[in-house]
Amino acid sequence: MTLLQVHNPSAVSETDRLEYARQVLRTEAAALEMVAGRLDDTFLQAVDLVQRCPGRVVVTGTGKSADVGQKMAGTLNSTGTRAYVLDATRAMHGDLGMVHPNDVALVLSHSGESEEIVRLLTPLRQLAFGLIALTGNRNSTLAQRADVALAYGPLEEVCPLGLAPSTSTTVMIALGDALAFVLSRMREFTHEDFARFHPAGSLGRKLLKVEAIMRCGSELRLASAEATVRDVFAQARRRGRRTGAVILTDADGRLSGLFTDSDLARLFEQRRDGALDRPIREVMTAQPMTVALGTRVVDALELLRLRKISELPVVDAGGKPAGLLDITDVIGLLGVSASDDDVAAA
Repeated sequence: MTLLQVHNPSAVSETDRLEYARQVLRTEAAALEMVAGRLDDTFLQAVDLVQRCPGRVVVTGTGKSADVGQKMAGTLNSTGTRAYVLDATRAMHGDLGMVHPNDVALVLSHSGESEEIVRLLTPLRQLAFGLIALTGNRNSTLAQRADVALAYGPLEEVCPLGLAPSTSTTVMIALGDALAFVLSRMREFTHEDFARFHPAGSLGRKLLKVEAIMRCGSELRLASAEATVRDVFAQARRRGRRTGAVILTDADGRLSGLFTDSDLARLFEQRRDGALDRPIREVMTAQPMTVALGTRVVDALELLRLRKISELPVVDAGGKPAGLLDITDVIGLLGVSASDDDVAAA
């Protein structure tokens, strides 16, 4: 029994509905496998054309293909290949002015015969550096007039009526991913590049280096380990974000210890007033946990969690303090939570 044979869909059992959903996924997966086998040198020609393009990739299509184009342009942009979307209808009414002679046009149409697309081909070819067709019809007008025709071949839409774009749009999205990621590898696109293009996304934020969020310069509380506790805390307050830790250095400027506001509070609680006029090195945390410049924020965060500390000094190759990572900044950036013990410990 299929869903199409049932006049009252609500009478179909949950098992039947679940099995039909699985059939949809398996059919689309099988189509992807088939298209992967059909992939040939024209794919490499498309890659080479985009790589040689001195401008951007202009992605255009109509209907569901236009929706695929939005996703495709986003993936290209986020992985190192500059792209933008051109609405096929609006293009014929002035938006063709967006196209630069250095741009490569990537035109999407399953049939390759969409009226809007066919009308767009002549002016687009005149304006763009090159034209790539992504279509299911190798003999279509679009394929015949393109510099490179990336034709994935005939497909059966998984829609029960065989009409709604489904399998074809899945294949288009997958081929767009393949194009973007092959180009990304050729450009040697790195984690750092990804983070730079995703400053507001959770993935990008986690790939950031500590330099992007650490406190440095005037925001650091620095003092000599030989100074007294009283002298250290009598110093004028630094401007900027307040941190609860003082970074202590030796005579050569290398990090030698850390002393926090919590450490100071404990001295008062234990009535150790005499320690206030002794060198702070006697009560500091010697050889504190540190991370080096270039460490990823996500790795530093894991260290803060595991060691249950609130501040993490960042040092350069010579062991000198370059910055300080405060857990409150990390929480705000990554949207993570910390226990009271994590925040209170130092």
